[in-house]
Amino acid sequence: MATPTIEEYLEAIYVMESENPPVISARVAEAMRISAPTMSDTLRRLIQQGYVSTGKSKVILLTDRGREAAEALVRRHRLSERWLVDALGMDWSRVHKEACRLEHALSSEVEERLARALGNPSTCPHGNPIPGSGQELRQGVALSRVSPGEEVVLLRIAPEGERDRRFLSYLTGSGLVPGARFRVVDAAPWAGIITVSVGGVTAIIGVDAASHLWVEPAQ
Repeated sequence: MATPTIEEYLEAIYVMESENPPVISARVAEAMRISAPTMSDTLRRLIQQGYVSTGKSKVILLTDRGREAAEALVRRHRLSERWLVDALGMDWSRVHKEACRLEHALSSEVEERLARALGNPSTCPHGNPIPGSGQELRQGVALSRVSPGEEVVLLRIAPEGERDRRFLSYLTGSGLVPGARFRVVDAAPWAGIITVSVGGVTAIIGVDAASHLWVEPAQ
């Protein structure tokens, strides 16, 4: 059984692999805020324990064992977020850290009962799929790449974005939640901002922040 520390590394690799492959040591080290030597030692342990392998150009790949462990952790995390928001009424901007604590503590039995009690949700409050629910990752396109005049629907907030409480609070105040329909009014990459209109209300989003918002064309 993976330790909580190993689970955290597997979760980071899983998310990167899903969101923006390929996964290399430098990116994992940056996400985990560790030094290159520490990452090298950890990668060696992950390989020895059968959780990952390395491919061409030293790309890190999850093995079947590693993917199973990572998906179990991500499932518990996103179910915990759903429970905190839906059952306990917590604001979605505050649940990430709490879910990070809960994900290591839930047993398989509690996880199953929690999913049933919540009605077997398919996504977390931020729109990301819950592994095992049958929901596929809806990639869409990053808001930072949408042209002015286009009308889109917000699919999800990428995991990098959901960790920032102030960002999520701003999105809430602007009406930018999963399912929201809005129009890109202006895009000024040279100024680092994108202007959108949500229900007649204007919101300004930084280009870097907009890269964490995944959208699809409105029908």
